[in-house]
Parts: sequence; structure tokens; C-alpha cells
Amino acid sequence: MSAPLPRNLLPDTAVIGSDGRLSVGGCDLLELAERFGTPLFVYDEAHLRARCREAVAAFGDGVAYASKAFLCLAMAKLAHEEGMHLDVATGGELHVALTAGVPADRLVLHGNNKSLDELRTARSAGVGRIVVDSFDELDRLSALHVEDGLVSKVLIRATPGVEAHTHEFVRTGQVDSKFGFGVAAGDAARAVARAQDAPGVDLLGVHMHIGSQVFVADFFHQAVEVVAPWVRELGLEELSIGGGLGVAYVDGEAAPSITEWGTSVLSGCRDAGIEARILAEPGRAIVAQAGITLYTVGTVKEVPDVRTYVSVDGGMSDNPRPVLYGSGYEAFLPRAADAERPRPVTIVGKHCESGDVLVREAHVPADLVVGDVLATPVTGAYGHSMGSNYNKVLRPAVVFVADGQAREVVRRETFDDLLRNDVP
Repeated sequence: MSAPLPRNLLPDTAVIGSDGRLSVGGCDLLELAERFGTPLFVYDEAHLRARCREAVAAFGDGVAYASKAFLCLAMAKLAHEEGMHLDVATGGELHVALTAGVPADRLVLHGNNKSLDELRTARSAGVGRIVVDSFDELDRLSALHVEDGLVSKVLIRATPGVEAHTHEFVRTGQVDSKFGFGVAAGDAARAVARAQDAPGVDLLGVHMHIGSQVFVADFFHQAVEVVAPWVRELGLEELSIGGGLGVAYVDGEAAPSITEWGTSVLSGCRDAGIEARILAEPGRAIVAQAGITLYTVGTVKEVPDVRTYVSVDGGMSDNPRPVLYGSGYEAFLPRAADAERPRPVTIVGKHCESGDVLVREAHVPADLVVGDVLATPVTGAYGHSMGSNYNKVLRPAVVFVADGQAREVVRRETFDDLLRNDVP
């Protein structure tokens, strides 16, 4: 492959100038790299806001941003400003959302192993929904009701037995799953019955999530068909179909838009005779394409007749998805964003791991050299949020760009930050 980077992988406001340089949100990427350093996460704020608005338009009030995809104070505030609820899965995500000013009643608490403290905090804050994942969790909610007298609005998470054709680590709807109550085994029906009888629980509906990076809308239809009898017969108010909508990461991939996904899901629910309020939890589809990661090339190693390694100043600490899932990405040079990319290389990070590979089969311009700023697009989801300090590297800054202005929303870590929690 030698073609330029496909434009559909770039954020909404991306513009390639007459000199070939790429700007996003009116900000030149090379200037951002010089100002804020690399590695650097750059987010197109207009893109983020547009996807949030699209989700609200597709599903209505109650659609929740799946914050595990990317969460910081600025992102939580932005999603709330654009009318979305937020889905949080731990006490930490709950704390960030509340600190950002998101009203508790617009939060949905997930998690397959919520602790008593997490449930206690959520209940006292007045979280809008708790998605119950196990019989043990129902026991905890009953015990907390004795303690505080509060009643939690809940959804029962069902595993419908639909196996989405995605990576095994991100499938969640199949029978063999750590999540939720199995439909086929009868656990989901028993959970509904227990929730209806529990004094500390107000059962509103059913939740399901079949997996992540799902490209085929029919999988959602299959899951809806499985849970439809409950929702119809029990007269439940709500059905959440979760998230999992895929996005294109590399040339040749295509995914439904949020609007197309919503139209398909709502149509499937109508066909199944479901009159309940339909909720959803997009995450990746909101943020992935909005983000670009900038690196600086440090070394270029030619292995004759084998491959060329291009080492950058980040790696698995700022994007572990290639290591975890074998995820594919594209690469390009922001100084020549519309240039042909005839040179095959393997882009690797700086960590002491042979598996620290960012793009195994990348193509870049022939004139790539040490010192170049190199970019990987569609890195707005699960880079920052899954990042680490492996090898004691400093986690990158996060910048939002809009209308020619760049604002740092997460500062770059310092060496002092690495020692902050150590006890002398």
C-alpha cells in the first residue's frame, strides 16, 4: 500500500494545507507537538460535541457516554453539556464525573464486582441507575437498604447468548461471560424476580451488552429478540442495549454511524413489540476518531531483508490495544499528511518488551527521518484511559483543540508525580 492516509480516519475538522501540513480544530499539529511535547493526545472538540449531539438525537434523553473509553474532567463536562448521561464503572470514574459537576441522577453505575463502598457512595450520591450484575450484588443492595433505607433504581444485566464476531477479550454477550445473568440458564429470570421482591431495589428494566468493536447491526437485533419477551411480558420501563458500536481504524474498514446504529436498534425493538424506553451507551463511537496521538521518531533500524523498525517516544504505555488485542492502526507524518506512503515499517515503542509494537505493518512516506513527528489516528478511545507508567514513563498530556485554540485538559506527568504515592 502506498496511498495517502484515508481522510475518513481523521477528525471532523482536519484540514490539510497547501503545504501538506495537517491542522485539527484550526491548530497545526507540528506546532502542537513543539508547544506541548510528545507523546501527545490531541482531541478535536467539535468532533466530540458533534458525536454527543448525534447520540442524543438518535436515542433521546438517557443515552449515556461510556466514560471508560476516555475520561477526564473536561470530557465528563463536555458530554454533560451536550445532553448525555455518563456510564461509570468504578468508584474512580464516579468520582471524576461528580467532580466535573455531572449531576448524580445522570450517572449509570456499572461493574461486575462493585464493592460495598462503591455501592454505598453511589446510593448516597443519588446515582440515577445501577446496573446489577450478580446475585451477590443484589444481596449487597439489600444489606445497604437495611443500613440506609435508600432504594436504588436498577437495571438487570442479561447475557443474551449472542456472540459478536469481535476479539474474544471484548466479547461480553456470550453464554461464557463474567458479566451479567445468563438468559438460557434462567439466571436472568431469577434475578428479575428477586429484584422485584427486594425492598431496597426499584427494578426499571433490563440491560445487555454484546461486546465491543461490533460492526454488524444484526448482532444487536439478535440480542433484542432474546430479551424482548421479558420486556414485553414484565412491562419493564427501560431496555438498554449497551454500547459496542465499532469504528474504522485502518484503510478499508467501515462502520455504521451512530445515527444508523440507532435507527437499526430502534427498528429492531419496534419489530419485537418492545414499547419500553430504549437506552444506549456509546463510548468508542464518540471519542475514537476525534483523537490523534503525536510521537517523535527516535531511531530507525534497518534489518536487511526482514523489516525496518521505527522507534517512537511512546508505546504500549499510551496505547496498549495492539499488545492486548492485536489492534491495527495507520500512521502518517503531519508534515505531509496527503503524501504517498510507500515505505513499509514496523512502528515500535521505547519499552523493554519485544511486544511493544504500535503498528506492525505501517506504511509511511519514503523520506521519514529521525526527529520527524509521526501520528497515529483514531486513538481517542482506550489510549489515555488504559495508559500506564510502565518503565516509569510519564503519561502524556491531553489537549483539546477548537477554533484555532488549544487547551491542555490533562497535563503531562512529571518525575515527581512518579514518587507522589511512595512512602519513604
